[in-house]
Amino acid sequence: MADAYSPIPELNLLKEFSDGPGEDYFSDGFEFYEYAQPDAGLVEWLCLEGREEEVRGHLNRLTPFAQATGSGSFYALWHCDDRTDFATLPVIRFGDEGDLDIIDGLRNLFRLLAIDDESFISWDEEREADPDEEHTPGHEAYMAWMKETFDLTPPTEAEADEILGSSGKKYGARFVNWLEEFGSQELDFDSWRKELGGS
Repeated sequence: MADAYSPIPELNLLKEFSDGPGEDYFSDGFEFYEYAQPDAGLVEWLCLEGREEEVRGHLNRLTPFAQATGSGSFYALWHCDDRTDFATLPVIRFGDEGDLDIIDGLRNLFRLLAIDDESFISWDEEREADPDEEHTPGHEAYMAWMKETFDLTPPTEAEADEILGSSGKKYGARFVNWLEEFGSQELDFDSWRKELGGS
């Protein structure tokens, strides 16, 4: 595992696919960067400039691994407990407009990436908005890889909504409460609780 991208076999398999022949983008907005990249945007997103060392213990429980959009959104694993199967950890999507999404585990993220839209908007809606919209070049290969490697299929619109909705209800209030322990008071924690379906 010394030369592996990460300590997570499932994520390493996706990285190998991403780095494979052609190196085409396979999902709109998604691009790997260094696993646990220290300057991935967390400090800025959480308004923690100048407090990095003070909150290091909290920051170390978030592991950024990929950009989610071309405009600054990114994905990070939240080490919410001491489980050893990191592939089942919640994935947090930190949006460039201050929005949050929570996805319950990497396999659900893999399914959502098959939608091929950085905001997880259904392909039919995308085509209605822009009839000339095309899938990313590696999309078909990704769909085949996902099925062959994990026996996963792209979610229907209802399934995608269920993934995001149930993940938010499962982890949302807990995550926002945790953020509030160390995040800047400039952040709107209450609106995130409502947005994620927590109380």
